[in-house]
Amino acid sequence: MTAIAVTIAGSDSSGGAGIQADLKTFSALGVYGASVITALTAQNTTGVKAIHDVPPAFVTAQMDAVFSDLAVDAVKIGMLSQPTVIEAVAAGLARWKQTQVVLDPVMVAASGDPLIANESVAVLIRVLMPRVALITPNLPEAARLLGEAPATDRAAMEGQARRLRALGARAVLLKGGHGTGEESADYLLTEAGGSWFSAPRIATDNSHGTGCTLSSAIAAGLAKGTSVEQAVSEAKAYITEAIRHADDLDIGKGRGPVHHFHRWW
Repeated sequence: MTAIAVTIAGSDSSGGAGIQADLKTFSALGVYGASVITALTAQNTTGVKAIHDVPPAFVTAQMDAVFSDLAVDAVKIGMLSQPTVIEAVAAGLARWKQTQVVLDPVMVAASGDPLIANESVAVLIRVLMPRVALITPNLPEAARLLGEAPATDRAAMEGQARRLRALGARAVLLKGGHGTGEESADYLLTEAGGSWFSAPRIATDNSHGTGCTLSSAIAAGLAKGTSVEQAVSEAKAYITEAIRHADDLDIGKGRGPVHHFHRWW
């Protein structure tokens, strides 16, 4: 059987993040990728210039077309900027009985541009988080979801992960890439307990699409039948090397992408 993963996310016209990064990640990790586009962005490595939201009915039509035909093993969810789109996605997951779902609560682009409306956050918590196997917020995203200040140490990260999991997700991966120190440490909390995944912090300005890529790599692992813990471990190793080789690329005038195909070119 061919492992299949679907990304439900926004399009990045510069190719570094969003569905483009997701599909590259799926391909790099040996998984067939399909997509449901929730928004179009006019962006490049210097920032987001405009956002055009896809109507909820068309998001629904895409989901029905994909899930009625493809035997989907895992789903990755990224940019959902409007409440009605979030509700459409949640309804589609329920209709097609999708449980292996990774939610990356994308709120701000690497350039600092906002990607989600304020009124969408409460809807995302209420209708979507209880349907996902794993949520993968970074420190600012976790703080916004909880209405708290960003965590600054491991104890605070562990506390926020517990409070996020109480909102409904079966597991939480709180990413420490926005922290400080020599290591980038992520905390995974599941029903079985907590685990830390650390890697050396790599000095580069080319980190566009990091969060999208990590969550897609986890979804790829789940699509291939691995446990959440193994999927996170393998995804952490993959994104670390993609960041390490980001400077091998020469893309754009701003914050360039990570190198999804660092193993091949």
